[in-house]
Amino acid sequence: MGMTMTQKILAAHAGLESVEAGQLIVAKLDIVLGNDITTPVAVNEFKKAGFDSVFDKDRIAIVLDHFVPNKDIKAAEQSKTCREFACSHCVSHFYDVGKMGIEHALLPEQGVVTAGDCIIGADSHTCTYGALGAFSTGVGSTDMAAGMATGKAWFKVPSAIKFNLTGSLPSNCSGKDVILTVIGMIGVDGALYKSMEFTGDGVHGLSMDDRLCICNMAIEAGAKNGIFPVDDVTLNYLNGRSERPAAVFEADPDAEYEKVIDIDLSKIVPTVACPHLPENTRPASDLHSVKVDQVVIGSCTNGRMEDMQAAYNILKGKKVADGIRVIIIPGTMQIYRECVERGYVTAFIDAGAVVSTPTCGPCLGGYMGILAAGEKCIATTNRNFVGRMGHVDSEVYLASPHTAAASALTGYITEYKGV
Repeated sequence: MGMTMTQKILAAHAGLESVEAGQLIVAKLDIVLGNDITTPVAVNEFKKAGFDSVFDKDRIAIVLDHFVPNKDIKAAEQSKTCREFACSHCVSHFYDVGKMGIEHALLPEQGVVTAGDCIIGADSHTCTYGALGAFSTGVGSTDMAAGMATGKAWFKVPSAIKFNLTGSLPSNCSGKDVILTVIGMIGVDGALYKSMEFTGDGVHGLSMDDRLCICNMAIEAGAKNGIFPVDDVTLNYLNGRSERPAAVFEADPDAEYEKVIDIDLSKIVPTVACPHLPENTRPASDLHSVKVDQVVIGSCTNGRMEDMQAAYNILKGKKVADGIRVIIIPGTMQIYRECVERGYVTAFIDAGAVVSTPTCGPCLGGYMGILAAGEKCIATTNRNFVGRMGHVDSEVYLASPHTAAASALTGYITEYKGV
């Protein structure tokens, strides 16, 4: 029996000719990732286990992105722990104030991750890097500690669901609408510990930003990972960026999938996930009566350049609705700078929005946009659980940058119909 793309990557990193679903393996790691919340826990476990060195200073990435610039004393102490660990072990990929970004936007941008990699990160949205044709998945801080010390991790090889994409997206839709549609179809546990493998002719029409967004939210369907094939879009993105040669793996023609789901991208519509689960999806056109208090455009899901451009195209020369708080967060300092150079930041400010340094802050209810009781927010983030962005009696609606920006102008959830 042939192997899926994920299974081939895992077999190669385990030094095996083949693997099958359910098999337990130990695989070599290309990158081990942590952030300012999870790394301090990993550092403590690292020390408790008696480790005194990392397996490779160039294969560990620590990104301070959740509460940086530090929001309080606890955040400052956590960041200090990360800084001291990175310094003492000469960690090459350490990103602090001034050069940091939201980790899952930053690592692909900086070429730290590449096609064919096996990556673990102490953050659930590490599955983002499947967009590059890598196997990447989130783990706990204890696994991160072991990975930093040994360069290895154990996995149960996942089975796979194949998503056969055809057609092309309408101009008012993006990868966010695709993944929300998928999660609405299969549910938040519809791909539990499975690999979501996206393939088909429709893939070629999806930008890298679309793919990064789609893989980012694979975890919201319970998946172990999401992954796209390596094509010209991938190679063009990696060219001149990736710090290591890409390794291209392809699924075998006789690879075994638990099921195949066909999705015609041309039939995707602007989609919103209503409270309190990402599977609770409805067309944006059905939600025009929902009044919002806040709009957030950013996060590791939708803080990339195409997302900023979508917001700019809708907000430029206009004003956000009275009483609406609009927070725009570029995903990295490089994206922030490009927004400045293109005039996007000026347009956002003129429209009545605020623009923040890169941070995960509001997405997890950390800071830079906490909701009070009864408030509603439409956000381009990835989770809308009870209390996710603040008070347990607040509500979060997940949407694309197009829908979020259009809603900012009206004060109600609004479908962007394009130009």
